[in-house]
Amino acid sequence: MLTDVQSIIMGLLQGISELFPVSSLGHSVLFPSLFGWHSLEQAQFNPESFILAFLVGLHVAPATALVIFCRQEWAKIVLGFFSSLRKRRAETPEEHLAWLLIVATIPAGIMGLLFEHMFRTLFSKPVAAALFIVANGLVLLVGEQLRNHPVPEAREDFSLTATSQNLNRIRYRDAGLIGASQVFALFAGISRSGITMVGGLLRRLDHEDAARFSFLLATLIILAAGVYKIPDLIGPNGNGVGGQILAGSLVAGIAAYLSVRFLYRYFQNRRLVPFAIYCILFGSVMLVKLIFF
Repeated sequence: MLTDVQSIIMGLLQGISELFPVSSLGHSVLFPSLFGWHSLEQAQFNPESFILAFLVGLHVAPATALVIFCRQEWAKIVLGFFSSLRKRRAETPEEHLAWLLIVATIPAGIMGLLFEHMFRTLFSKPVAAALFIVANGLVLLVGEQLRNHPVPEAREDFSLTATSQNLNRIRYRDAGLIGASQVFALFAGISRSGITMVGGLLRRLDHEDAARFSFLLATLIILAAGVYKIPDLIGPNGNGVGGQILAGSLVAGIAAYLSVRFLYRYFQNRRLVPFAIYCILFGSVMLVKLIFF
């Protein structure tokens, strides 16, 4: 069963790793093994268990924190969406961004619905998670290296503003490809935010705008996934762990809010390299521990 201490630690882990490009799913698989929480480790592979209800709460909390932090921007995006519907075309940066997010969410949502259970069953094992975390670090490094080479300039179809001009470099087909690439995040160890940021960097976004697009997209996907799985939260799986779900979700929400606040400032003038190094080192150490000890 899930203890209060475990719920708080897992909530803190989820709130931080959900937005940092280090894979929350990979860490949630490895940490029970790291701390010797074998009951939690086994529960993750059970199609019907208390851990499913707990994880729903841990996903909804960071999405809620993202909405609160980006509330002014989301207000502009929502207004832009409805104004584009009235005009039947996207003219402003906010209208364009609204449709970019929709286009990127569709493939990610479909792939998640189709493959999430299969990937979790087959690949959410500690050794596999450690391998994929190392792979995630390599993806971040390669993304930074490719960004240092000339990339063809994207066509700019929209009038630009000081805050949104770089995001207009992303075309709808690019948004669709970025959304589709997030299927790799179904592998425990591959970061959704990391994949999205690398995709943005390869479209000549700077780190700040790549992070911004990643967080906005994550808000939609994480919230949608949480709402879809609410039956696990209020159903039999949630019986007996309501207090732990509340505690873990509260910690996850606070940690996510502080994380996104930090990351927005961090990516104003810094890169993905430290996260890449962390993933390679942490994944490698966990591989050694899991295989030899």
